[in-house]
Amino acid sequence: MDYTGDPAGATVYLDAASAAPLHPVAREALLASLADGWADPARLYAAGRRAQQLHEAATAVVAEILGVRADELSFWPSGTAAAQAAVLGGLAGRKRAGRTLVHSAIEHSAVLHAARTAEATEVGVDQRGRLDLDGWAAAVAVPGVALASLISASHEAGTVQPVAAAAAHCAEAGVPLFVDAAQTVGRMPAPPGWSLLSASAHKWGGPPGVGVLVIRKSVRWISPYPQDDSYRPRPQGAPDLPAIVAAAASLRAVTAEAEAEAVRLSALVDRIRERVAATVPDVEIVGDPVDRLPHLVTFSCLYVDGEALLHALDRHGFAVSSGSSCTSSTLRPSHVLEAMGVLSHGNVRVSLHRGTTGAEVDRFLAVLPEVVAGIRKEAGF
Repeated sequence: MDYTGDPAGATVYLDAASAAPLHPVAREALLASLADGWADPARLYAAGRRAQQLHEAATAVVAEILGVRADELSFWPSGTAAAQAAVLGGLAGRKRAGRTLVHSAIEHSAVLHAARTAEATEVGVDQRGRLDLDGWAAAVAVPGVALASLISASHEAGTVQPVAAAAAHCAEAGVPLFVDAAQTVGRMPAPPGWSLLSASAHKWGGPPGVGVLVIRKSVRWISPYPQDDSYRPRPQGAPDLPAIVAAAASLRAVTAEAEAEAVRLSALVDRIRERVAATVPDVEIVGDPVDRLPHLVTFSCLYVDGEALLHALDRHGFAVSSGSSCTSSTLRPSHVLEAMGVLSHGNVRVSLHRGTTGAEVDRFLAVLPEVVAGIRKEAGF
């Protein structure tokens, strides 16, 4: 399937928040590193030493971009694995402090599943999806809190969270803060004040199967997995070194492009927000209109089934996300939108990437009102 956005009728891919198309730099680096990065980097012979050099170089690139030490960073099999390792290992390392995890109501499902292993305190958000800072400050100050978790930006609504302010409350309470930065790494600078951070390469245009985990040296982290290294966090098994090299190369490329792309994509998102509100009756556009990700917009249509809308748009050549991006296969409403108190059915998340054009956005906006009206008519509305 072609996701290049050919106006002649190929599928227009508008779900970059789930997985961005592979960046050309990532493709080149992946192919090149297959020749040199196949050996075990732990071995002392020449091929192993070369693999180790590639691994160290990739680590250095990502660490520099994130502003951390190379020995604080490790690569994991996915962003989900990295996020759950951060939560589980952070809780294990702070057993003496307590067993409670404080988290926002809009965390990714990977974090929410990990939270079930501990005593969890959930902090709500407002209707725009922004964290209740007063509630957060009170929650992290309660004795027995081992760790706090806050997503850097809502993967459903696009609202950027006040991480720096939340981190300040955590520091005052002596609680480490984990930040799931999957949607922001490669698009905007990492916010200050966190203790643990995770990211996912295929969100920024790297290959799938590469997660990033950063654990500050001041944080006590104990591996929740058997036969692992407690002092240098890393997953079990051999790393996918070619994919790691490609992830680092693409992160460097997208970071260099980030400022210009943010301006371009934000203008396209503004166009979507304005046109959808003007052309689709009974629609709710969710999330903060200003403090948001530059490439993402979600809107909900009254009297419309989200799954039906997704399939109808797919038939018209548009790949979008409907419902919760992390639970859509279960056909359950988005927990993020429910936490915001907004319409959680009939929703569409549009997320753009470096290959998205203004013409593609205009085509989508021209088709959408007719599609929504058709579904409503079939449903008797």
